[in-house]
Amino acid sequence: MASGSGVAALVVAACAPKIGGSGSDSTVAPTSSLAPGTTVPATGGPVDVEISMRAINDRVEIRPGGESEVWRLVAEVTDGDASAVVPVGESYLGPTLHFRRGQRVRIVFDNELSEETIVHWHGLDVPEDMDGHPRFAVPNGGRYVYEFTIENRAGTYWYHPHPHGRTGPQVYAGMAGFLIVSDDEEDALSLPGGEFDVPMVIQDRAFDGDRLVYMRNGMMDQMIGFLGDEVLVNGQPDAAFPVVPRSYRLRVLNGSNSRIYKLAWDDGTPLTVIATDGGLLAAPVERPYVTLGPAERVDLWVDFASVPSGSDRRLVSLPFDAPQMGGMMGGRSSLPNGAAFDVASFTVAGAAASTDPLPPVLSDLGLASIDEATNPDSARTIVLAMARGSWTLNGRTFEMTAVAPEETVRLGTTEVWEFFNAGGMGGGMMGGGMGGGMGGGLAHPMHMHGQQFQVLDRTIDDDGRAAWETVSGGYVDDGWKDTVLVMPGERVRVLRRFTTFPGLFLYHCHNLEHEDMGMMRNFRIDPA
Repeated sequence: MASGSGVAALVVAACAPKIGGSGSDSTVAPTSSLAPGTTVPATGGPVDVEISMRAINDRVEIRPGGESEVWRLVAEVTDGDASAVVPVGESYLGPTLHFRRGQRVRIVFDNELSEETIVHWHGLDVPEDMDGHPRFAVPNGGRYVYEFTIENRAGTYWYHPHPHGRTGPQVYAGMAGFLIVSDDEEDALSLPGGEFDVPMVIQDRAFDGDRLVYMRNGMMDQMIGFLGDEVLVNGQPDAAFPVVPRSYRLRVLNGSNSRIYKLAWDDGTPLTVIATDGGLLAAPVERPYVTLGPAERVDLWVDFASVPSGSDRRLVSLPFDAPQMGGMMGGRSSLPNGAAFDVASFTVAGAAASTDPLPPVLSDLGLASIDEATNPDSARTIVLAMARGSWTLNGRTFEMTAVAPEETVRLGTTEVWEFFNAGGMGGGMMGGGMGGGMGGGLAHPMHMHGQQFQVLDRTIDDDGRAAWETVSGGYVDDGWKDTVLVMPGERVRVLRRFTTFPGLFLYHCHNLEHEDMGMMRNFRIDPA
């Protein structure tokens, strides 16, 4: 195992942002935190599954013949169903966690890194002190005990670190993994399972020879968002999957720091989408391509029976007009945002196997109605813009526990929120050559913690329309979402229930460099 000095060079010396402030806000210990060496969780009580999870330094071979130092999340079941933790092949990424709706889960997390960290269960609806807020960040040698019930419907979720100012470097260094929830409704559908259910996290990375490098351009990468030169799937370059001629379920996660994907089949076959961030759709939908911003997920159903044996079908990312900030997109990566490239190949071989047909009806979504909203005609508007050299939300950046009056909601209510991407200095254009390209701004994938939301509608201004139309045909706004891509000049209205847990939660841009710069805010759910 590595000492971690190489990782320090990777994620500290590479111009990554530092955690601000010298006070104790970023390391506040929650009541459920335990001292190192303690074996009995403070919360106590019976659970269905208990897992030990550690953040560690490690060395792995990503490219043949060379080793990179990475940071990893490793886990093992200490009580309960051993199948709750499944490694992802030879990948350095975290194992896939498998839970069922209704299970009580305990995860004992130990931080063995040289800096503080905390784990966020992306997409899960959990109490505030279980959500991975950066105010609960765990120092080196510290422990945090998570304990919560799986309330979410079946779906493809994930987990990753969430310390303020260091999320981007830590995710990039390897700290992420899938979290898959199952339930009785999904089980009844006989969707492809086992070896025919394939999680795929897509991430772009940069190498110096065989060694991972990060943030080669310092402040420019922070402003724009990091883009690598090579696309990895499940931590592996040149991803290739052997398949048999039958149906498969591909769970696709955009785990990149900032890259947008325009996913399609190389032969033009439409993509069949059966689920998004919040689980199954009401029925399958087809798209010529799927636009996937950072942190967004789709589950694809594909039948390889129509592909001749020995042939390949390739999942590719098609070209599109990427949002830009003037000339700041140039000279950073040999694979710029909006470029065309291969993502993964699937080689069909073997005899035809028994297959799972595509169900015409998938799920009862239980969607909210606009009639439930306390503000159906006056959405809370969140303006995404550049101000004073930082990306902001309504002109503000992150403060550890601060909440503005308009960021307070009441438990038991349903509201309409609108995300408006105003581009540059609050209105689409910045001076000094910072404008241009889709209204002079960048795309922002907006994520809300806690309960998921549904997309009501989208509108786009005239300046951004031409480029917006190169990706908008790939939006899948059906069903439940926790992250939504908002292009420059675009307004996206979402409907969100606030009906489960009170407390302090986050909403932020999931371009991780933007988040680390402070494009993140708290919202508070006050008891009814």
